Amino acid sequence: MQLNFNSPKPIYLQMVDEVKKALARGELLPGDKIPSLKERAQMSQVNPNTVQRAYQEMEREGLTETLRGQGTFIKKDPELLQRIRSEMAQAAVLQFIEEMQGLGIEPGETERLLHDHLFRGPKEG
Repeated sequence: MQLNFNSPKPIYLQMVDEVKKALARGELLPGDKIPSLKERAQMSQVNPNTVQRAYQEMEREGLTETLRGQGTFIKKDPELLQRIRSEMAQAAVLQFIEEMQGLGIEPGETERLLHDHLFRGPKEG
């Protein structure tokens, strides 16, 4: 897990994002057990309270469920993976659009650039 301690984004939200990315990449699957709070805190070198907050957020978002005496697991929800991928894709598109707007690129030019990069042949790449 790569945490950026210099990022303005809180560490606990970075931890949630890492779990989402692992799900989207297939590194974690519904039903998989995630490390205990203590294990995650040691692995990440963060305060256990930070990990607790991340785990609470993941449970609030419906990513995980805690089974008393067994641990915390990725929720067995058939729509979970699609929901996470869609959410992450929307965030990436929004970030891209904001970056292009920040550069002063007009919507038509943004669309052309995107189209060119998506549909050009492999030899042009």
